[in-house]
Amino acid sequence: MEPIIVRVDERLEAPGESITVSGTLDLSSYEMGGRTFTLPDGASYNLVLTNAGDGILATGILHAHVEGVCDRCLDPAAFDVSAEVDEYYLFEEPEEAFSEDEEDDVDYSLISDDDTIDLSEALLSALLMETPYIVLCRPDCKGLCPICGANLNEGDCGCAKQQEEKELEESPFAVLRNLQLGEDESNE
Repeated sequence: MEPIIVRVDERLEAPGESITVSGTLDLSSYEMGGRTFTLPDGASYNLVLTNAGDGILATGILHAHVEGVCDRCLDPAAFDVSAEVDEYYLFEEPEEAFSEDEEDDVDYSLISDDDTIDLSEALLSALLMETPYIVLCRPDCKGLCPICGANLNEGDCGCAKQQEEKELEESPFAVLRNLQLGEDESNE
């Protein structure tokens, strides 16, 4: 992925000043959890960069159409992402010393020495955070038959009924199916 470099120049010199940055993230695919997702149209973003006094706050939205594979039936699946971007870029390293526990909770990046920031990490993080853990081709996807592997969305393969009949036959109580109670006693 190519970096998205924005120069923090005189337009953001004073606290409270802001600029709008928009464009398309030049990314054709990304990986998450061992799965590959494609972005046929890339990902568009619209951000506002604001001088917050000790740094630049980047906030906005990232939109993308994502294509992948259904986790249940392995057919193609697609979904849309609208991710909120919220990243803080400090002008200089904070002077306060953080303990190791606090350091993990602090989320910021530094503005480079040439007064630029790279937005690509923040945009990719937002995209990853909004990618669903389970991707389905449709909400009621029935998945694959665990016995024969048939796609159950295309029709019933019959394996579930056969398995149920087999389990009934193999049950230790199967002999009780032919037991007739009460008929012989009522005739006497």
